[in-house]
Amino acid sequence: MQPEASRSATLFVVCVAHFLMPFMMSAVGVALPAMGREFDASAMQLGLVETTYVLSASIFLLAMGRLGDIHGRRRMFQHGIAVFTLAGGLLSQAWSVEAVIGLRFLQGMGGSMVMATTMAIVVSVFPPEQRGKALGIAVASVYAGISCGPFLGGMLVSALGWRSIFYLCVPLGLTAFAISRAKLRDEWAEAKGEPFDWQGSLVYACSILLLITGASNLDKGPWAWALAAAGLGGIALFVVFEARTTYPVLNVALLKRNRIFALSNLAALLNYAATFGVTFFLSLYLQYVKGMSPREAGTILIIQPVAQALLSPLCGRLADRFAAGAVATAGMTLCVLGLAVAAGIDAATPLTVITLMLAFLGTGFALFSSPNMSVIMGSVETRYLGVASGLSASMRTLGMMSSMVIITVIFSMFMGGQAVTTETQPAFLHSMHLALLVFCALCTLGIFCSLGRLRKSPAPSASLEKNRP
Repeated sequence: MQPEASRSATLFVVCVAHFLMPFMMSAVGVALPAMGREFDASAMQLGLVETTYVLSASIFLLAMGRLGDIHGRRRMFQHGIAVFTLAGGLLSQAWSVEAVIGLRFLQGMGGSMVMATTMAIVVSVFPPEQRGKALGIAVASVYAGISCGPFLGGMLVSALGWRSIFYLCVPLGLTAFAISRAKLRDEWAEAKGEPFDWQGSLVYACSILLLITGASNLDKGPWAWALAAAGLGGIALFVVFEARTTYPVLNVALLKRNRIFALSNLAALLNYAATFGVTFFLSLYLQYVKGMSPREAGTILIIQPVAQALLSPLCGRLADRFAAGAVATAGMTLCVLGLAVAAGIDAATPLTVITLMLAFLGTGFALFSSPNMSVIMGSVETRYLGVASGLSASMRTLGMMSSMVIITVIFSMFMGGQAVTTETQPAFLHSMHLALLVFCALCTLGIFCSLGRLRKSPAPSASLEKNRP
């Protein structure tokens, strides 16, 4: 086990990386109008600036987790930080919107190298009695990046222009890289020498590309549905192929034989699918129904991620003292109750109810996220930590995408492509209520997944300690 100083430095580096990745997603959204004016970019091009980043990260997460297990998670993390920082520096000097889109793909690739290894590194460095707390702090830094993105990004764009957001990548990225080089000593490559599954990785990447491209355009016509269906078929083919591969990028046996690991990942997928779309709906609701400005709406909506960021370390400590699966189940239950309240919101609902509901959801998600991660990372052998970290990050991305697919389908059914106006407000509210009820049902299903692992759920990271060399 590493000394206290190295553990603290490792956690600091992980937190800086965890802050940067989501910050670069949420802050750039604020910068898109200014970027579009400078480059005379179309709405589709600006959409690709955001989508390309998420798409790239989703495509490479599993592969980078496996490569970390083979070649070393420290090495993969450092390469990822270097690529991410370099892309950020180049983005600050971008000469066209096409260059921005290409560099965002590179930045997403670097981000996937980081996010596929960070949780595995934390679990490898911290002893079992401190692991939940460490994971809680690491998760809190993700929420800090999400919540600070629109606010800090807006300030930077207003004062210094959109390029200043990417300037911020350089000092933070270089700091994380330098400290990781100085303080991270171990390599953590338990699968060293095993071959990498290039064929499976290619099938997975193509499937995710088709799925996200189709799902992002479901309201555009049948071709999008066909792409999404092809993507789902490709994922099914990927699972079959991996089950027959000697050294797969995703060990299907982990899902088939390790019930705790499978149900914990499924619970994470359902929870992200159920909660991600809430902010989208409430942003429209506060501005179009309540008549708030974007800044006023943002101030209200920041309550949820701030609650998550503040409470995640505490919830991580709870996972060290009590059964992590039980704590996560309690968090999922709070999310269901919060979504049920959200589904009853109408034009007359007071802001007090909305703010309390957002705080309630933030508390529930904090109780679920880091304890659930503790269960996932503690249920596999050390040689699969990178794969587990990459898969759990993939569940987050796919869950968010699933949430937006549900919203797109419901909007196409009841809004018919119309904008949210005073005339279409009843249709919007009906769409919001239905979507939130669907989210509530998904979260309820997640409770059953979470409960299904409790009978055999070990203490946090017990199985990991059992298999530690």
